[in-house]
Amino acid sequence: DFATPRAVLTGHDYEITCAAICAELGLVISGSKEGPCLIHSMNGDLLRTLEGPETLQGPESCLRPKLIQASREGHCVIYYENGLFCVFSVNGRLQATMETDDKIR
Repeated sequence: DFATPRAVLTGHDYEITCAAICAELGLVISGSKEGPCLIHSMNGDLLRTLEGPETLQGPESCLRPKLIQASREGHCVIYYENGLFCVFSVNGRLQATMETDDKIR
């Protein structure tokens, strides 16, 4: 038997740097090299775009997602290269931010 993809997820303009699957909610969350993060259904439908805080956006301060994790409760935590953590709801609402100088892996 040959493996075939269940769905093709589209929407990013640059290479994917991080991704998480939340099977309980049927979601795939991915981040690309030049942002933003996208939420897709398991069927491949683009549901939401997760934009970082507006105060940090612009060409000189592009938020580049490095790590991403989703919870079954409907929260998504994204760690950006500049040391910023953001918590989003799966509805795309930014709920909290925190900056750190530590190296996170």
